[in-house]
Amino acid sequence: MRLPEDTFATLRERILAEVDLGREMADEEVAHLIAEHVDDYAHEHMMTLREREALEQSLFHSLRKLDVLQELLEDAEITEIMVNGADKIFYEKRGCLYESDKHFSSKDKLDDVIQQIVGYSNRMVNEASPIVDARLPDGSRVNIVLAPISIDGAAISIRKFSKKPICMEDLIHMGSISREAAVFLENLVIAGYNIFISGGTGSGKTTFLNALSQYIPREERIITIEDSAELKLIDKPNLVRLEARNANTEGVRPITIRDLIKTALRMRPKPHHYEIVRFRA
Repeated sequence: MRLPEDTFATLRERILAEVDLGREMADEEVAHLIAEHVDDYAHEHMMTLREREALEQSLFHSLRKLDVLQELLEDAEITEIMVNGADKIFYEKRGCLYESDKHFSSKDKLDDVIQQIVGYSNRMVNEASPIVDARLPDGSRVNIVLAPISIDGAAISIRKFSKKPICMEDLIHMGSISREAAVFLENLVIAGYNIFISGGTGSGKTTFLNALSQYIPREERIITIEDSAELKLIDKPNLVRLEARNANTEGVRPITIRDLIKTALRMRPKPHHYEIVRFRA
């Protein structure tokens, strides 16, 4: 049973009308409020238990999460999500592209979700600055382009990352690299050689850099410089993470990769000092 969009919107408005705006309501309170309204609706329209649970989840995602994107974000097998305006959502799963059967209820709802996403990274996107890179709380990488730059409506690209970072041993087992090459690279890292990792979009540069970082001795100081923070270095206690910043219409000046490299030179630039500079492709 697919609920008509106007009915869903009506239920959502009824719930919003009862939300206490004078304080921050916990997720559990909002979920309980949703369950009460869905229970009333279900008694009138003969819904099954599964349909009720699905409706409660959709309403909760709409009110507290990223709406129709939330289910895709929670699917561990989905690696990328692409939004082409309010009506078209695509995703990559197991290396294949699919079109989602869900879409945003309106352009305004898509705009709300976009502002929620950029808010996670304390960034801004608007007509004056219509392109932004951001990230979600789970580390997923996000690129947003607003209309009219994106002609058919706002475009969102979300690159998800595994909750468990892939290590070099995993890459060896997958056949992505030979053990001999891994040992050679380990020696280069320990010796402090300059190493450049390049490749096309989605080719695995960040994944490989994360795996390579495991060879950096634990006692060394590490500084990472990124345009949008994505690296997940494990068991590195002396770690400083720096992230570039875009300018905005409120007068906040940009902090560029060049600025961060200059700053890093003043942060104990000794022989045993690792700087990881990652440019996004």
